Amino acid sequence: MVPKGLSLEGLWLALVLALAWPTRALENGLARTPPMGWLHWERFLCHTDCEQEPHRCISEQLFMQMADVMDTEGWRDAGYQYLCIDDCWMAKTRDKQGRLQPDPKRFPSGIGRLADYVHSKGLKLGIYADVGNKTCAGYPGSYGYYDLDAQTFASWGVDLLKFDGCDFSPLGQLGEGYKKMSRALNQTGRSIVYSCEWPLYERVLHKPNYTEIKEYCNYWRNFEDIYDAWISVKNTLYWVSYYQDNLTAVAGPGGWNDPDMLVIGGFGLSWDQQITQMALWAIMAAPLFMSNDLRHISPQSKKLLQNKDVIAINQDPLGIQGYRITKDNNFELWERPLSGGAHAIAILNQGEIGGPQAYSFSTAFLGNGLACNPACFVQQILPTSRDLGLFNWVSSLKVVVNPTGTVLLKTVVVREKLAVDNGGSHYPTVL
Repeated sequence: MVPKGLSLEGLWLALVLALAWPTRALENGLARTPPMGWLHWERFLCHTDCEQEPHRCISEQLFMQMADVMDTEGWRDAGYQYLCIDDCWMAKTRDKQGRLQPDPKRFPSGIGRLADYVHSKGLKLGIYADVGNKTCAGYPGSYGYYDLDAQTFASWGVDLLKFDGCDFSPLGQLGEGYKKMSRALNQTGRSIVYSCEWPLYERVLHKPNYTEIKEYCNYWRNFEDIYDAWISVKNTLYWVSYYQDNLTAVAGPGGWNDPDMLVIGGFGLSWDQQITQMALWAIMAAPLFMSNDLRHISPQSKKLLQNKDVIAINQDPLGIQGYRITKDNNFELWERPLSGGAHAIAILNQGEIGGPQAYSFSTAFLGNGLACNPACFVQQILPTSRDLGLFNWVSSLKVVVNPTGTVLLKTVVVREKLAVDNGGSHYPTVL
């Protein structure tokens, strides 16, 4: 039985078109898979009182401590390589030469020294600036200083720039500011990943031109800031699924849609909701930037964030963004095509009352009928890892999913000829 709301034809056509005529990406050779790292904003905001809140203060001490943890606790080896400073790192004014400068009390060694320290740990440093006159927190913006700021970041050894969109006028010229900074970064000769908020701010005027955005940015924000609560994660997933035809068509190596930070290991998500965010961010080929306190994260959340099988789905080199293929009452079925004909499948239970619920679907619905043709092995990755066995292209799969939780599966096609025993079981055989 076909689940309610299933409409594969349009999605499949969009996918075929995207593969046949890929959009041009920013030609800096970076972000061939979604970038991974840590970003301070959601967890630490703009705390600048280092005397009263030394462990929360936006300072070089905070970032050096996070670099130490990323080095020694397996984060770098799991793929989280960017340590990113967000807003509130700057002094309130530029220096006499017009250059941005860090707050001298909170970053007394300077950003260049901090970059050296981060690099010594095998990590890369990201920094924040704004396309307008002021950052969102009121610090100096880059408007009128794009070339100088790009040169300053390169001279410090910065590896990634998050470029926000506050305090820009007229808004109709916002895209030109993002283009100018993109060109300025490339002209420095240093490899700097470029994160834009261009479509997030432009959408109030008109539909963003994602083909153009991808030519200038390595990844870009589309929706409101995420925060540490289930309603925020749920709203983000709703927004992405609503606009998925536009989003999936443009995503790929060198350019990615960014649904914002992972808030796993914080305070607001239940365990099942943490699983949902990790699973769906992998399906969506999203940049994985954690915003939490790595110095005090639970072993359970740490294990989830470092799950090699989930990260492998996120980092799949084919680079196709996953999409929702059906919504059936409280259940949503998402899929993502992977290399070698494999597929990642996420079954999300949006229900928020009651207990675990069962959901059944046919393998014929997956990958436009190709994900399990003639047969496939199915592995459950989340919430626990286990092999579900061998299925054929008309098999039925049944999973039990907790409220607000997700079951994440991976299918791998078996192309050997199938033999059938008297009991009707299918198994591969080499003839």
